[in-house]
Amino acid sequence: VQLQASGGGLVQAGGSLRLSCAASGQTFSMYYMGWFRQAPGKEREFVGSVTWAGGPAFYGDSVKGRFAISRDNAKNTIFLQMSGLKPEDTAVYYCTADRKARSSTDPSLWGYWGQGTLVTVSS
Repeated sequence: VQLQASGGGLVQAGGSLRLSCAASGQTFSMYYMGWFRQAPGKEREFVGSVTWAGGPAFYGDSVKGRFAISRDNAKNTIFLQMSGLKPEDTAVYYCTADRKARSSTDPSLWGYWGQGTLVTVSS
């Protein structure tokens, strides 16, 4: 299983950014796909997750109402649309996948990880 995250960059507070995660190597219809982030000196934090098969997305409390996860099943790609960005959203964002993790906020329960993509929000 390979996960490739992209789309990070520098954005001003209040702005928007969209991250992508392309998955390959497996049939992902039975997987949960998620996003975590890790700021310097902090633990990895759950951002959100979604299934390929449909159903609701789950979000961490700090991003509810500002971030949204979507899927393009044909391209095996998920997206993280981030709006209303704040300086505290600055972090490395990681794409992850697992058959069972669902909406777990524990990163150790997610089996597959992509490389991170850095998001920097300036004030």
